[in-house]
Amino acid sequence: MNQPRVRKTAKNPAASSVYFQVSQRTLISWLEQTKMSSLQEVNPVVLGIRTPTSLQSLAALITEQISQGVNKPFKRVIDVSSGDPHRAGMRPISFVRQVLAVCLYPELLKEESLHLDVRQRAQRLLDTCNGGSVGSYSVAACGIPQVLKAVAEFITRRDGGVCSRSEDIIFSSGSQMTLTLFFHLLASGEGEAQTGVLTPMPCPHTLPILLDVTGIALVPYRLVEERGWAVDLDELHRAVTTARGRCQPRAIYISNPGNPTGHVQDRETIEKVIRFAATEHLILLVEEVYQDSVYGQDKEFMSYKKVLFEMGKTYSETVELVSFHSISTACLGECGLRGGYMEVVNMDPAVKKYLSNMQGSSSPPVLPQLALELMVNPPTSGDSSYNTYMEEILHIKDTLSQNAQQACEFLNGLPGMSCQPAMGGVFLYPRLHLPPPVIKEAKMLGVEADVLYCQKLLEEEGVCLGAGCENGQEGTNFHIRLCVLAAPVTLEEVLARLRSFHLRLLDTFPL
Repeated sequence: MNQPRVRKTAKNPAASSVYFQVSQRTLISWLEQTKMSSLQEVNPVVLGIRTPTSLQSLAALITEQISQGVNKPFKRVIDVSSGDPHRAGMRPISFVRQVLAVCLYPELLKEESLHLDVRQRAQRLLDTCNGGSVGSYSVAACGIPQVLKAVAEFITRRDGGVCSRSEDIIFSSGSQMTLTLFFHLLASGEGEAQTGVLTPMPCPHTLPILLDVTGIALVPYRLVEERGWAVDLDELHRAVTTARGRCQPRAIYISNPGNPTGHVQDRETIEKVIRFAATEHLILLVEEVYQDSVYGQDKEFMSYKKVLFEMGKTYSETVELVSFHSISTACLGECGLRGGYMEVVNMDPAVKKYLSNMQGSSSPPVLPQLALELMVNPPTSGDSSYNTYMEEILHIKDTLSQNAQQACEFLNGLPGMSCQPAMGGVFLYPRLHLPPPVIKEAKMLGVEADVLYCQKLLEEEGVCLGAGCENGQEGTNFHIRLCVLAAPVTLEEVLARLRSFHLRLLDTFPL
């Protein structure tokens, strides 16, 4: 259909006005004919996407009201619902920000107040960019070759010499986008043939929506809360057996250290999961974003790839593994730059190439790639920035460990709340034992009871927590999600406000 023209004439203003009114009505009629007039015309996959909670929107609204002078019982909203340490008051790493600043404004290469290694690193990174500028497109669809090489060398060092190849690494705009790329590759079929992914419950709060967006069935497997949110092999077998007949399980998603549980898997557990995946012919999708933040006593991070390659050729040459990492990691905390990578192991090269092809002509952003290089290749002993860098990293790790312990003890001291100690990651995931009237009110309002709890806390005390239902809980098993990587003074204020609200609630509605 041709678009109607809207035309005015200066010779006859009256006629022009009439003509304009008629043309406007014609335009409106044309728009009404061409727009989506009903939900029946919307992609059914989109219609199936679960609705997120409104907590973030409510926090933004309250913040706006405060800025406009609306009187509240608090002066600011504190959001500790997501793993964003900078938003929660943690300072960025100086070396990272200084190098990126020079890359953005190369005139700073002449600035002698900056450490020499900062300026030298910035120059080397600029030399990897097209035209020597971060404003140019990335030189390759998978990423800048020199940065890919640096990531591969980092993985090899991390895994004690287990070889990593740059051709197996693909960059994207954050680990969520990287995971979405792989889900699009994996998704197929409908009904019993629909692709399914075994997903831990609780899981990262962004994961269920990503599965919905890509048309993949979520196959839940329950983590054992009483054992610190451990993976249970019998539960994995139950999940995959139950799923067959309603979908086709093709992968299992693992979060280690656990998001939001803070559980760190030991070698025995990892080996069991790998054997399970091999037996059931499942691809291992392993999110290892918080590998730099393990603080539990006698706990250490072991990558799934390292364990896989130490289990012998029966597994190391056959089990397909995709691991994910990003600059949103606890120590770097550059969540807003949106940079991440996946390493693809044992996948058919003819299939793997489509992961690059799916990005099309939209190569990954350059600045996050440079931040990735700084994450995997930090200053070393003898560099002028080394001492400051190590002081800042140790401060972040000490703050995280102390905050996690303090907050866990605090939460376990509140009536109607219990919390498993975290071993790693940036979250605590305490359980709520809510009074029946609160649960009843939530049902009347058509929301989950933990969402109502978080809404009331936000409105009365200005603290934004995550509702456990976002992480996949069901029934009357209520939880909240709290990021503990925050400035200590901020966390103290959060806990004080939470205590005030929680005790008021229980005074009104005793357990």
